[in-house]
Amino acid sequence: METYGYNEPQNQLQKNPNYRSDKKLAAGVLAILLGALGVHKFYLGYTKEGLILLLSTLIILPILTIMTCGFASTFYPVVFIIPITEGIIYLTMSDEQFDNTYIRNQKPWF
Repeated sequence: METYGYNEPQNQLQKNPNYRSDKKLAAGVLAILLGALGVHKFYLGYTKEGLILLLSTLIILPILTIMTCGFASTFYPVVFIIPITEGIIYLTMSDEQFDNTYIRNQKPWF
């Protein structure tokens, strides 16, 4: 017998509606508010990635801006757009998916 319409895949993970992530909300808010300083990366335990964001915001881009007579300042929005995008991604995914991706599997960048 043929079935028409949407059939849910058999191998899809079972979602637990009562599952709550301990770090998702804080990581998302930190990414949006202080993401250019890498605070959300440090919070999730990604020290290397946090240092990359921190150094690029406070040291590398200011030096490049001085050396290029202001041309490098056009790259400043990128330092803010990436963490804001990560924060939105963190906040819109399910708690279980967030924990699987960023806590258990240690995926440092979106």
